[in-house]
Amino acid sequence: MGYGTRREVKKLIKSGAVEVNGAVPPSPDVHVDPAADRVTVFEAPVRYVAHVVYMLNKPPGVVSATVDRRQETVLDLVPAELWRPGLFPVGRLDKDARGLLLITDDGQLGHRLAAPRWAVEKTYVVEVDGVLTEADVRRFAAGMVLDDGTRLRPATLEIVAGGPRSMARVTVTEGKYHQVKRMFLAVGKAVVDLKRIRIGPIVLDPDLPEGAVRPLTPEEEAALRAMVGLEKKKR
Repeated sequence: MGYGTRREVKKLIKSGAVEVNGAVPPSPDVHVDPAADRVTVFEAPVRYVAHVVYMLNKPPGVVSATVDRRQETVLDLVPAELWRPGLFPVGRLDKDARGLLLITDDGQLGHRLAAPRWAVEKTYVVEVDGVLTEADVRRFAAGMVLDDGTRLRPATLEIVAGGPRSMARVTVTEGKYHQVKRMFLAVGKAVVDLKRIRIGPIVLDPDLPEGAVRPLTPEEEAALRAMVGLEKKKR
């Protein structure tokens, strides 16, 4: 629960700072029942959480990876007080893209959110170089076949503002490599800016600054899990 590595926590227990049901355990090997036993550290209660799900407002220039020897990763943005072993980004955003990215240590949830079967909607705000047209809207809606033969599911394109630089919202239900950028290139427009604002029921918090991370609220997490047929384990 963020109190340190296994080795550090063992030292904490041996120091007498940890109590189980009001008594210092005789050994770090004592088993506890998270649903029935009361654990405190320096008299502060510890609430066991099986898994966490965080919202990150990803800034551009950061890679969606767990580790990279040369570049800053999205996990480097997770503050120490929220850090847990096993965290990973759900899906990815291109290095130069920004916006909503989910981070979790729940492998089953991450798998379902990324699996084609669940067709999780993802919405982006996009700025492109070029004038978007109703013909482009129809091509997105019909489902595209890209130059390399990649077949895409139908997507929703909503033109927000026209002109030499057009603004649009696009919603897709899959996450193929560079998909949104390649879709716009297929209609002759290059993406200038790409920001994800929604994944399923989770909308990017407008008060969350770029580079900041926060846990999902219980309501947000419940909605996310319900969408992919999972219920959070109760403790």
